[in-house]
Amino acid sequence: MSAGRLIAVVGPSGAGKDTLLAAALAARPDLVRARRVITRPQEAGGEAFEGVSAAEFEARLRRGAFALHWRAHGLRYGVPARIDTDLAAGHTVLFNGSRAALPAARARYPALEVVMITAPARLLAERLAARGREDAGTIAARLARGTLAVPSGARIVVNDASAETGAARLLCAINPEAEGA
Repeated sequence: MSAGRLIAVVGPSGAGKDTLLAAALAARPDLVRARRVITRPQEAGGEAFEGVSAAEFEARLRRGAFALHWRAHGLRYGVPARIDTDLAAGHTVLFNGSRAALPAARARYPALEVVMITAPARLLAERLAARGREDAGTIAARLARGTLAVPSGARIVVNDASAETGAARLLCAINPEAEGA
């Protein structure tokens, strides 16, 4: 069996990572999306994730249930260890990650690829406000964090058009060798 590819999809809050991932996966069923575990109630909406309590997250962490984990926005995030099975089977696995967690991810997975999705600041602010989960101060803080540097070696996707256009751009970033085909 050949080793698969692990791709972290990162970017500022409101860039549309979950929307583009869902559209790309609908177009390419051969891709695998790692479903994150988050210490947030599932009713909070957004991506399809498994919501758990902080205590349950810690218990899973102690059992080695996560291939990767990090803290962001006052929450804990984990990528289940079963991605190793998908990678060993030769699958391309994508996960919605955090730029701050990339050093640890690259330490465990040296061949990790990174795609950064971004959008103009105006669109980021509009999308965050439309979620209705955060007040203006929290949105401003998220936008300030969005100015972090582009990760080394990342392929950039600007999500400033339709979801279909953004998904096509993401698929090109996942398979850059297909651009000239």
